[in-house]
Amino acid sequence: METTTTFTVTGMTCGHCVAAVTEEVTKLDHVTAVDIDLASGAVSVRSDGPIDPVAFAEAVDEAGYAVAS
Repeated sequence: METTTTFTVTGMTCGHCVAAVTEEVTKLDHVTAVDIDLASGAVSVRSDGPIDPVAFAEAVDEAGYAVAS
């Protein structure tokens, strides 16, 4: 069953930022799609299994951004 989990990421300001976060998050286990609303920083992750919030935060950090607390 596919689910959607939404996180808020800070620091993204342009299309390059969106591409960088999408590239890293897509590498996570179970991820089937990533949709980012640049204006709000909302990152919706569709997956066929649970998304580990720590792994998500590490992927976002690898892209150069941070998950809002």
